[in-house]
Amino acid sequence: MKKRSKEKLVKELGDSFKSCNSFYLVDFRKMAVSQAVELRNLFRENSYSFRVVKNRLALRALREDFPEDLKKYFQGPTAIAFASQNPVGLARLIKDFSVRNKVLTVKAGLLDGQFLSGERFAEVAVLRSREELVAKIGYLMAFPLIKLLRTWQAPISSLGRLLSQIKTKK
Repeated sequence: MKKRSKEKLVKELGDSFKSCNSFYLVDFRKMAVSQAVELRNLFRENSYSFRVVKNRLALRALREDFPEDLKKYFQGPTAIAFASQNPVGLARLIKDFSVRNKVLTVKAGLLDGQFLSGERFAEVAVLRSREELVAKIGYLMAFPLIKLLRTWQAPISSLGRLLSQIKTKK
């Protein structure tokens, strides 16, 4: 690789690291070409990106504010899965693909700016998405009001049924 192309690649990786605050370092050993194509298509459909990188160039592209723990995982074959939005969805996608094909392992990652070890990746993959959690909070906030409204409506509807029964008897 020529020096100019390496500099260009480091700049592109640096821009990717800046724009995405969540990414996972993935070991892709023993992955067939057909599986790699399938994985890239899955990522593209869900607005994620996947890049196989040279470790030295990726380390140059990392900013100083990234955790030092993350830098030691750039060893062996490494690919980076970037998520600009919904990092939990990306984690689920990686986990489902690795369970189905038994080829991917997550070394480490960065989840919303926080270091994530490979052992804790399974915990992230089972989390609900942000939208689901916001919807659940909204439901939990509205439920007491709905219950109060039904309680207030009960005497009125009971009175209505009573009047209806009296009317049918006469």
